[in-house]
Amino acid sequence: MASNGAGQSLLTRTVDPPHQMKKANVPPKRSGLRWCKSAPLGAPDMNGNNEKLPCRESTFGLHSNFKWVPVYLAVYLFLGTICFSMVENQIQGKKTNAILDSLYFCIVTMTTVGYGDLVPGSNLSKLLACAFVFSGMALGGLIVSKGVDYLVEKQEILLVKAIHMNQKVGPSDILKEIETNKVRYKLFVVLILLSVLFLIGIIVLIFVEEMSFVDAFYCVCSTVTTLGYGDRSFKSKLGRIFAIFWILTSTVCLAQFFLYVAQLNAQKRQRALVERVLTRKTSRQDLEAADMDHDGVANAAEFVLYKLKEMEKINQEDINEVMKEFKELDVDQSGTLSVSDINLAQSSSTMM
Repeated sequence: MASNGAGQSLLTRTVDPPHQMKKANVPPKRSGLRWCKSAPLGAPDMNGNNEKLPCRESTFGLHSNFKWVPVYLAVYLFLGTICFSMVENQIQGKKTNAILDSLYFCIVTMTTVGYGDLVPGSNLSKLLACAFVFSGMALGGLIVSKGVDYLVEKQEILLVKAIHMNQKVGPSDILKEIETNKVRYKLFVVLILLSVLFLIGIIVLIFVEEMSFVDAFYCVCSTVTTLGYGDRSFKSKLGRIFAIFWILTSTVCLAQFFLYVAQLNAQKRQRALVERVLTRKTSRQDLEAADMDHDGVANAAEFVLYKLKEMEKINQEDINEVMKEFKELDVDQSGTLSVSDINLAQSSSTMM
């Protein structure tokens, strides 16, 4: 960092006076936030109109990619059903209907449940099963799980409202609480959904497959965990129609449940680290470590960066990348950024 003023400029916006005066007559630009109709109303603006709160975009782009989940899943199941129906006579086991059994076999293969009630009996059917189990695992892990994660996010606000039903909580408070306890609420939603799926699966197995309660519970557990011993499975036509939807949903929900448990533990560890860093007394060694330009003092930007590194929120590689961009934008090498610097940098890049 060039100087204390340069370091401070990283935390405060510096705008050239001429540009600042011109901005008074320029209409505000649209921000990068995406506004949606389903977002709750926020605080009133300067004209007294209520504005909708911006939708929260997921880190992994779940909202934009969710619309493709049914398409990919439909293509996978369609191709699998066609392929396995063509070799249906080469698949051994209890059969009900060629198309239904092929679709059921796709689901059981995709989720790696593998009951064993239908098994490949020829080299061709075995090779097809090998191809579809790997592509199915990739689809379930990379696409279907994103769809479940997205649907869970959509239920978070309903869960928060239910928790604070008898309290006066504004839209901004709801969104703030969701951001603070995001993983915890996701875990609760998936746990509720998983419990419902467990109950429905047990009921169907008891009344459709005519199992006892213990056998039905045993079959549900072996299915959801993809254990799939095969001594208990869906053998009737109606049971397999139900299994096509239930197996896929329940297995993915359980995987998401364990994922959220791991994320929650990691989040607790991160919060404990942050609290430890913030409550620890700053020593002379900390000051020397924070002094990035070795001028004997640590300015605000240097101190903030040092603390963030201690909290493991950023690392030195992140800082180097940001400083590289800063130096590229700082065309006049003044150690600060202004609107004129941004315009000069854009003009230089355009000319090149």
